[in-house]
Amino acid sequence: MKESGTGVKRISISLPQNVYNELSNLVAARGFENRSQAISEMINSSVIEHYKLRGTELMAGTITLFYEERPGLLSQLAEIEREYIDEVISSQHILLEDNHTMELILVQGPARRLKMISDKLITCKGVKSGRLVIMSMIMPPLHPRPETED
Repeated sequence: MKESGTGVKRISISLPQNVYNELSNLVAARGFENRSQAISEMINSSVIEHYKLRGTELMAGTITLFYEERPGLLSQLAEIEREYIDEVISSQHILLEDNHTMELILVQGPARRLKMISDKLITCKGVKSGRLVIMSMIMPPLHPRPETED
């Protein structure tokens, strides 16, 4: 890592050609001055999200996965979802072109736990991309709470 005189740190990254092309398109479409500004904004957003997810606040959201089906992947994803059945409310599979699938998983629970579940799913071999999006609002209970007798 090289340091410049302005208090800015310089790093070098390597990207696959298609990701580089998409980054260049993003820079032009969103009006960033350069790729560094775009990447800095992405990292800042990720850092904010990271700190938001460190807490124990009850949150609801979605985990979106994009993957290419391969032997064992579907059962691995299902096993993780079953392991966290209290947090995983439902999931939907959307078939895409070229043997790809988008899976949308509805979740609710402590923010830190949702992040951990998301990380487990996203890091499965074959998952190309994934993201957890959560809000501090929660869903109403699926079943009413039992009334207490006085």
